[in-house]
Amino acid sequence: MYRSEDHRTFAAPSENGMDVPGEQSASEVWTRVKRRLRAELGEDIFASWFGRLELDSVIEGCAYLTVPTRFLKSWIESHYADRVLAVYRSEAGDVERVSIGVRSTLGRDPAAQRRASEAPRPAPAPSMAVPSMNHDIKAPSAPSSQDERGEAGDLGGAPLDPRLTFESFIVGRSNALAHAAADRVAHAQNGQAIYNPLYLHAGVGLGKTHLLHAIGHAVRAEGRRVIYLTADRFMYGFVASLKAQTSLAFKERLRGIDLLIIDDVQFIQGKQIQQEFGHTLNALIDAGRQIVIAADRPPADLENLDERVRSRLAGGLVVEVSALDEALRTSILTTRIEALKTIHPTFEVGPSVIAYVARSITANGRDLEGAVNRLLAHATLTNSAITLETAETAIRDLVRNREPKRVKIEDIQKLVASRYNVSRSDILSERRTAAVVKPRQIAMYLSKVLTLRSLPEIGRRFGGRDHTTVLHAVRKIEKALGEDHALSDEVELLKRMLQE
Repeated sequence: MYRSEDHRTFAAPSENGMDVPGEQSASEVWTRVKRRLRAELGEDIFASWFGRLELDSVIEGCAYLTVPTRFLKSWIESHYADRVLAVYRSEAGDVERVSIGVRSTLGRDPAAQRRASEAPRPAPAPSMAVPSMNHDIKAPSAPSSQDERGEAGDLGGAPLDPRLTFESFIVGRSNALAHAAADRVAHAQNGQAIYNPLYLHAGVGLGKTHLLHAIGHAVRAEGRRVIYLTADRFMYGFVASLKAQTSLAFKERLRGIDLLIIDDVQFIQGKQIQQEFGHTLNALIDAGRQIVIAADRPPADLENLDERVRSRLAGGLVVEVSALDEALRTSILTTRIEALKTIHPTFEVGPSVIAYVARSITANGRDLEGAVNRLLAHATLTNSAITLETAETAIRDLVRNREPKRVKIEDIQKLVASRYNVSRSDILSERRTAAVVKPRQIAMYLSKVLTLRSLPEIGRRFGGRDHTTVLHAVRKIEKALGEDHALSDEVELLKRMLQE
C-alpha cells in the first residue's frame, strides 16, 4: 500500500499484480487518466504516443510512468508532460508530479526510477526475439550506444532477425501477393528498384514484419547496403542528430544505401521529422534506390502524415496482407508443431485438435503462436495427451479475450455511404437532401458509439462541422432507434459489419 503525502489511502499494484483495496486504486485512476487523454488528444495521437505508456507506481505524490524507448520518453516529456500532469491531478489530487522512465532500462522498480535522474543510465541489453511463425517481431526501438554511433555517427539500423526469412514464411491465399511482391523486390535483377516504394499494410501479427526482414536478408546476402528501421528508431535517430549537430551525416547515411526498410510508418510524428522523411523518400527514389514500407493501414488513411508523403507512398505498389484464412492458419499451426517436435519428440497434436484451434483462433499469427505454446505447456507439464477438451481449456483465454476490432470513422463513412447508395463525398458535403442527411446522421451516430473520438473531432471528420451538429444527429438517431424497429435492425447490422 502506497500513501500520498497527506496520508490518504491510494492503492497501487501489489507484488502479485493485483491492486490493494483502498478508496481508489492506482490502476483505476490510471485507466481514467488514459481515457481522458484519448478523448482530448484523439485516437491517432493517443495510439502513437501514449499507447505504450504504463503506470508503474504512485509513491509520495509522484506517479511513476514507463515507456519502452528513450525516444518516447523524450517526446512525451517535451510535448505532453504538462497535459499528462494536469489530467492526472484532475483525477487524483494527491498526485503532484509525474516521472517518466524507460522500461528496458529501469525495469519495474520505482526506486530505480528515482535514482535514474541522479545516476548515468546504462545502455539497454540486447533484446532476444521470441520465435514466431508469420507474424511481426519488433527489434528494440531505442538504439544502444554502439548502434547510435553507426557509420555516420548518428544512426545504425535495427538488427534483422535471422529466423525471419523467405524460407520460413508460410504462403497462403491471404498473403500470396505480398510475398510475391516482396520476393520480386528482394531478387530484382542488378539490384534495380521496382514497385518503388513497396508498401505493405496489415493488422497486427499477419506477417508484414516477417516479409520486411526476409527482404533485408536477401538483399544483404547479395552484398548490398541495407538499413532496417522502425518508425521509433528513425525519429530517435533524427532527433539525436539534431541535438548532436550531425543531421547532415544522418541524411547522407540514409541516402547512401541500396535499400531502406521502414516498419510501422504510422507512428512517424512531428512536422520536421515528417519533412525529413519525405525528403529522404524523394532522394532515394530519384536515385533509383529501393524503399520498402510497412504500416497498419493504407497510405490514404495515415491522417497524421503530411499529404505529400502520403502521395509519395501511394505512388508505388500498395499491397494489403489480409486476415489469415483457415487453410493458412492450419499450415502455420502444423509447421510450428512439427518444429517443436524436434525439441520435444513426445509432443503430439492430432489433426482434429489442429483443425479446432485453426477454426477458433482467427485474429493473427501471434495468437496461433500462443495457442501452440499453451498446448506444449499442457503436454509437458501434465505428461498427458492433447485432446479436444485439453485444447479447449488451454486456448480459452485466446478465444474469449480477443481485443475488439478498432473501428475508424473513414470505415463508417464508406460503409454507410455504400449501404445508402450515396458517395462518401456526399456525406462530407453541405448537401441537405433527405437522401444524404439520413446516412450522414447515422454515420455520425455510429462514429460516436463505436469510436473514442470526441464530438468536435467527429465534426471535423464530417466536413468541418460543429460539435453541436454531431450532438443533434446522435440524439435524433437515438430517438429514431426507439421508434423505428426497421432502422434499429439496420443500424445493428451496420455495427456488426463494422466490428467483424
